[in-house]
Amino acid sequence: MRHILGIHGPGPFHWVGDGFPVKTVFSYDNFGQQLSPFLLLDHAEPRQFEPTTARRGVGEHPHRGFETVTIVYAGELEHRDSSGGGGRIGPGDVQWMTAAGGLVHEEFHSRDFSGRGGLMEMAQLWVNLPARDKLSTPRYQTVLKREIPVVALPGGGGDLRVIAGSFAGHKGPAQTFTPVNVWDLRLKAGPASALDVPEGHNAVLVVLSGVVRVNGADEVPASSYAVFDQNGGGVTLEALAPGVKCLLLTGKPLNEPIAGHGPFVMNTEDELRQAILDYRQGLFGTVTPVAGSVAQPV
Repeated sequence: MRHILGIHGPGPFHWVGDGFPVKTVFSYDNFGQQLSPFLLLDHAEPRQFEPTTARRGVGEHPHRGFETVTIVYAGELEHRDSSGGGGRIGPGDVQWMTAAGGLVHEEFHSRDFSGRGGLMEMAQLWVNLPARDKLSTPRYQTVLKREIPVVALPGGGGDLRVIAGSFAGHKGPAQTFTPVNVWDLRLKAGPASALDVPEGHNAVLVVLSGVVRVNGADEVPASSYAVFDQNGGGVTLEALAPGVKCLLLTGKPLNEPIAGHGPFVMNTEDELRQAILDYRQGLFGTVTPVAGSVAQPV
C-alpha cells in the first residue's frame, strides 16, 4: 500500500464573492511539489440560499497559467469568459476551464436557481499547466453528468465517477495537458475498496463529507486531505459512516518551479509581473457586462 506522508486539515473559511462560502482544503503554498500538478482545492460546503432577484457569485476576474475544475454537487451555476466559453451546469456536472495564456471570467448562481433558492454545494480544483503550455490558447469544456462514467468499486464499497484520466478501463471525458486522474467517489459504510494508483503519480485524497479509513489504519475526517508517496502501489478506502463523499486526485508531477500571486500561477516572478501587466493593459479581453455583476480587483 502507498505510504501516507501526512494528513492535514483545511485553511480558514472565507467567501468568494457573495455566492461561495468556501474552505480552502489545500493550496500550493504548502506541499506544492508533493501536490503537483494540483494547486488548490476550495470546497463550498452545503449551504441553503434564500430566493432572490440579485445575482449571487463572483464577477469578472482574471486567471493565467493553470486550469480551474468546478464540480457541482447541488445547485446550479452559470459561467462566462472572455474566450467565448461558458454555460450552465447543475448537480453532477463539471466545467473545466483552461485559463492558459490569460482570460477573465465570471461565475454566478444561475438565474433560475437564484429565483427559487435552494441548497448549493461545489468544489473547485486548480490544476497547474506545464511551462510549455502556460501561454497556450484558453479553452472551456462542459462535462455533463451523463457523460461521466460511473464505476462500481471493488468489494461493493461504493462507486467512482471518472471525470478525468481512467479507472478500471473507463476513460473520463475531460481533456488534460498532462496525465491526471480526477476520481469523484461515494463510499458506503462497511467494505473497504482497493484502488490502483499509477506509479510515479502524486496522489491526494480529499474528504468532503464523512470519515475515511485509509489502508486499514489512518482516518481522514471531513474537510481534510491525505498526501501520499509517489510510489508503493494503490490505496484502500473504507467509509466509517454512510454517505461519504471524497475526491482522489493523482497526477504526474511537473517538477517545475511554482510562482503564484492571486489568480496567476507561473514559473518565475518575472512571468508573474508580466501577467499582471498584461491583464491591466486589457490583453485578457473582457466579458460583456450583465446587470448586477461586479468586477473583482487584482
